[in-house]
Amino acid sequence: MKKVLLISQNFYPEIGSAANRMKNIYELLKNKGYLVQVLTTEPSYPNKNTYEDSSFWDDEELNKDRHITRIPIRSHKYSRNFVSRLFYYLEMMWRMILTILKDRQQYDVIFVSSPPIFVALAGLLAKWKFKNKLILDIRDLWPESLKGVGVFHHPFIMKIFYVIERILYRKADFIIINSLGFQEYIKKQFGPASAKIVYLPNAARQCEMASQTAEKAQNQVIYAGNLGRAQDVSLLKELAVKLSENDIGLTVIGYGVEKNHFYEFAQQNGLKNISFLSPTTRKKCLHMIGKSDVAIVTLKQKQVFDTVLPGKVIDYMACKVPIVGSVSGFSKSLIEKEKVGLISEDGSAADLFHKIIYLLKSKELRQEMSRNGEAYIRESFIWEKNIETLVDCIEK
Repeated sequence: MKKVLLISQNFYPEIGSAANRMKNIYELLKNKGYLVQVLTTEPSYPNKNTYEDSSFWDDEELNKDRHITRIPIRSHKYSRNFVSRLFYYLEMMWRMILTILKDRQQYDVIFVSSPPIFVALAGLLAKWKFKNKLILDIRDLWPESLKGVGVFHHPFIMKIFYVIERILYRKADFIIINSLGFQEYIKKQFGPASAKIVYLPNAARQCEMASQTAEKAQNQVIYAGNLGRAQDVSLLKELAVKLSENDIGLTVIGYGVEKNHFYEFAQQNGLKNISFLSPTTRKKCLHMIGKSDVAIVTLKQKQVFDTVLPGKVIDYMACKVPIVGSVSGFSKSLIEKEKVGLISEDGSAADLFHKIIYLLKSKELRQEMSRNGEAYIRESFIWEKNIETLVDCIEK
C-alpha cells in the first residue's frame, strides 16, 4: 500500500475547520489501508494555552499515535502584527524543511495543505526530495484573501507571494479545493488543466450526523467559529444589540482577533442576553449548535469572499439548524438553492434581525430547512463518501 506524507500547520487537537479537515483525511486514509505520516506543529490555534486543558485531547488513539510529528515554533504568532506573523510562518517552513531533509523514509505521495503558503513550499521541497506526486490542498486563496481582510498591502512582497502561488499551482500534480468557488479563480489566474483541480469540501462524519438529537432551546440564536477580520464583527455587534432589545438569546462560541472586542462591546452595552463560551471540542460545539433555533454566518462584502464556503455553514446544516447569513457568491448560492436558510440582500443588521424573527415565528419553515440541510449533507458532505475523491488522486 502507498505511503503518504501529510503536511499541515493545523491538526488534532486544534479547533477549527482546518485541523478537523486534516484529522478526517488522516483517519480515513488510514482506514483505507494507506500508511500516513503527519508533519505538523504543536497545537497553537487560537493560542497554545488552550491545549493545556486535557479535554481537547479526547482521542486516545491519536494521542498515542507515533506517526504524528509535531514541531515546536518559538516565534510568537502576533495576530495583529503581520511582520511578526510572517516570521512565525517562515520559522515554521524552515523547521518543516529541516525535518523533511532529515527524514529517511520514502513516500509515494505528498499531501500538503495551504494556507499558509509557506507550508506548501515545504511540501514542494518534499516532492523534489522524494521525487513523487504532490497533492496541494487549498483551503483559502492565499495571498488573495490578505487583500480581503486588509492586513497587508506591501506591493513588492505581495508580488513575491503571487509568484510563489503560481509556482505551487503549476508544480502540483493535483490541486484540491474545498470550495467550488475557488475553481474559476485558479483557472483564470494560472490556467492549469481542468482535470488537475479536484473538489473535496469540508464535511461531516457519519457519526456526527447520528448524534444531532439535542433538544431545542426557545428563541436561541448561535454564532460558532472564527471572529476575525473577515467575519464582519461590526455587523454582529449591531445585530447583538437588536437581539438583546427583543429578549432573544445569542450564544457565541468564538475565537479570533476580534473576540475580545466583541465581548467588551457586549459588556459596555449591557447585552445580558449574550453568552460567550470559550472554545471547546468539536463534539461539544456541535451539541450546542444543535440546541439552537437559528445559526448565523457573516462575511465582509468583498469580492474575494465570493469564492468561500465557511466550514460553519456545513456544521450548521449537519446540526439541522436553519441559517441566517450575510454572505455572497458561492455561500449565498448554496444556502438559497438548497433552501437551508435566509440571506440578507443588503447585509444590514436590521435585515438580518428581521429574517431571524421571521424564522423564529415560523416553526414549519425551520423544520423544512432543517430537513433540507440534513438531506444535503448526507448527499454531498459526508467524509466517508468524499474521501474516495482523494483516493482517486493518490491512485492515478
